[in-house]
Amino acid sequence: MTSGKFGLVVLGMGVVTYIPRWLPLFFLSRRSLPQWLVEWLDLIPAAILGALLLPELITIGQPRHIDWMRPESIAAIPTFIIAILTRSLGWTVIAGMVIYGLVEKWMF
Repeated sequence: MTSGKFGLVVLGMGVVTYIPRWLPLFFLSRRSLPQWLVEWLDLIPAAILGALLLPELITIGQPRHIDWMRPESIAAIPTFIIAILTRSLGWTVIAGMVIYGLVEKWMF
């Protein structure tokens, strides 16, 4: 691929990445969204994170199968409880690291 074509490809990729991000911002920035929609949109990052993490916490191998007795799975439960009780990212991360270290040391 020549450098001219490469530059056009990069520019095109930038445009198709930028437009879907810009359009909602442009059209919705001057409008007031309903409160229920704002609250619903606030849940999307947590839902995506959960969808990404859960399979890694409870499944293993090829083909994937459930294994609850992994250190990650065991440490995730008390860490999740601490996250709910404290609602603090800092305490949750610290507790998760400590709990995982203890589980790894004593159980495996």
